[in-house]
Amino acid sequence: MVKIIAGLGNPGDKYTGTRHNIGFEVLDTLADKLNVSFIDKFDGLLAEVRYNNEKLYLLKPQTFMNLSGRSVAALANFYKIDVSDIFIIHDEMNIPYATLKLRRNGSAGGHNGLKSIIECLGSQDFPRLKMGIGRDNSKDTVSYVLGKYKPEEIKLYDEFIEKGVSACIEMLDNGLNKAMSIYNQ
Repeated sequence: MVKIIAGLGNPGDKYTGTRHNIGFEVLDTLADKLNVSFIDKFDGLLAEVRYNNEKLYLLKPQTFMNLSGRSVAALANFYKIDVSDIFIIHDEMNIPYATLKLRRNGSAGGHNGLKSIIECLGSQDFPRLKMGIGRDNSKDTVSYVLGKYKPEEIKLYDEFIEKGVSACIEMLDNGLNKAMSIYNQ
């Protein structure tokens, strides 16, 4: 049973609305649906809720993307939560925009936030939700992921965030396999 859902992003107004912050956006929307708010704790913004009679922690690391693992590991270590019970939401350039994919585990695949989490947890065996942001070969990676959405992307944005939230809820209610069978199309 998932006990931590961590959405990845970068803190600060200058990163709001950037592709790299989609994990924060999904988690904010999920927190609104669950009627919980965040407090400063574990180098992040943390919300705690009872879900399916279990304690569930929502975490937005505030360490900047490349050090996300510090916050995730601090929370997991404090509550002695197994790596397999940590669910990460992050942006993914290798998936087309507005497409999502759930995975049981895997490598960092070039994502520095995942790399940090894998290093700090000592394992890559945690489930994750990859939110596709696509790729723009005319821009370098950093400029692209820290860039704002194009007008045609903004039109699909709210629906895409809601789809990510729905995938999280399906995973919580019915397990990762069921959520994968629905959302990995």
